[in-house]
Amino acid sequence: MAASKPVEPQSGSSLPRWQLALLIGTPIVLGVGAVYLWNRNKTKDSPGKRNGERTTPEGSASPVQGQDGAANRANRELEDMSPLDRAQGAKNKGNKYFKAGKYEQAIHCYTEAIGLCPRENQTDLSTFYQNRAAAYEQQMMWTEVVQDCTQAVEMNPRYIKALFRRAKALERLDNKKECLEDVTAVCILEAFQNQQSMLLADKVLKLLGKEKAKDKYKNRDPLMPSPQFIKSYFSSFTDDVISQPLQKGEKKDEDKDNEGEAAEVTESSGYLKAKQYMEEENYDKIISECTKEVESGGRYIAEALLLRATFYLLIGNATGAQPDLDRVINMEDANIKLRANALIKRGSMYMQQQQPMMSTQDFNMAAEIDTSNADVYHHRGQLKILLDQVEEAVGDFDECILLRPDSALAQAQKCFALYRQAYTGNSQSQVQTAMDGFEDVIRRFPKCAEGYALYAQALTDQQQFGKADQMYNKCIDLEPDNATTYVHKGGNLDKAIDMFKKAINLAKSEMEMAHLYSLCDAAYAQTEVARKYGLKPPTL
Repeated sequence: MAASKPVEPQSGSSLPRWQLALLIGTPIVLGVGAVYLWNRNKTKDSPGKRNGERTTPEGSASPVQGQDGAANRANRELEDMSPLDRAQGAKNKGNKYFKAGKYEQAIHCYTEAIGLCPRENQTDLSTFYQNRAAAYEQQMMWTEVVQDCTQAVEMNPRYIKALFRRAKALERLDNKKECLEDVTAVCILEAFQNQQSMLLADKVLKLLGKEKAKDKYKNRDPLMPSPQFIKSYFSSFTDDVISQPLQKGEKKDEDKDNEGEAAEVTESSGYLKAKQYMEEENYDKIISECTKEVESGGRYIAEALLLRATFYLLIGNATGAQPDLDRVINMEDANIKLRANALIKRGSMYMQQQQPMMSTQDFNMAAEIDTSNADVYHHRGQLKILLDQVEEAVGDFDECILLRPDSALAQAQKCFALYRQAYTGNSQSQVQTAMDGFEDVIRRFPKCAEGYALYAQALTDQQQFGKADQMYNKCIDLEPDNATTYVHKGGNLDKAIDMFKKAINLAKSEMEMAHLYSLCDAAYAQTEVARKYGLKPPTL
């Protein structure tokens, strides 16, 4: 293990504009985490990020040297030194031992420095504790590391090196909650500029999310999402046959006199009853009615299978959805739109399960059998962003927009893809073109919440914080229950935490639930840092 050397204390920098949630990102409607991966990849790719160990020792690092003839003179000089000078001398000697890899001797010297240092010299004393913690760290004495770093932080609450060293030791002790709080404080104090601390935060958040989701998802009771969520979900498809109102051919003769009104379905078709319940927003009965249609061998088996699979996905039952989707996809005589829609939904399911190759295969097959289906290109474009294939994503969004010029989501996500491409390519002119594109999107589609949310993230990136705040407020006006917007914006983290907790119960997959737990933990850690260290959650 390479030696991580003792260091001087550091005071906190001014509060950053970035939020901790940006460490892990938050998808608004964009697939299952394009924004999340964008922020993580941007952290990895940015050349300006610091990623080295904190390795600068305090004082001289030359080896311990001395001659016997100078011993008496050194002793006389020590008698004339102040307690603080003697403590500094012991610390400097400890640094030399540390540099030479003699950690036991270094610990002895740092302990001597702690004993000699006057209590009122808090900054110096905190350094001595932090240096001893560094020596303990080399001996993998994690409990001692935590104890000494705690002493250092109590004397200097914004001591970045002590906070980060304690965070690493807490991780080794499997104390993820307190580790997250410490590394959150470090990220804020460093203005999110050090890759090492950001990666630790990302790692701990994902581990916490996975642990919590594993037990919660296994034992959860499936819950139907809100009517607003279900409508929003279906509105993301423009070629979804099963989401359309009852057609003339689906109505009884006596119902055809009331065109424009919901049909009174009286025949025994379970599928038609399910469609009726869908129009009435009586969603809890849809799965059972579709099952009746399938089991009775009715005329709408393909439609019933697809509708049942869709609602299985909505309640987070991918295991129940996949056999139905498989059957529809393999029905070669079924409506092409039905098969394409089943492929898109199965591809999206694979995307959520982190199976990109299978997801890609399904989207490509859908494009082959239904070349004019805008939904195929829209959803495949989202996958391409996740796979960091930005140029191909832009091509798919262009194809979707060509087929459906009024697709607000595709327009907004294309702008985001173009912005990402320009940002990573360091092209200011192209960045400006993408920003102008966002302006056009929010002008043409003022009800598209994602347009405002993605534009706000780009504005924050460009340090245009005031305008970003305006865009976040617009997004909140349109979607007041979207917790991720509050976390991106900063401010009311308590409200965001409360909404994350509600969203966790509605997660459609274990991976989505883990991601939501991570976001919730990130927001909670920020509130704890504000309480403990006076580091207020960043606001725009």
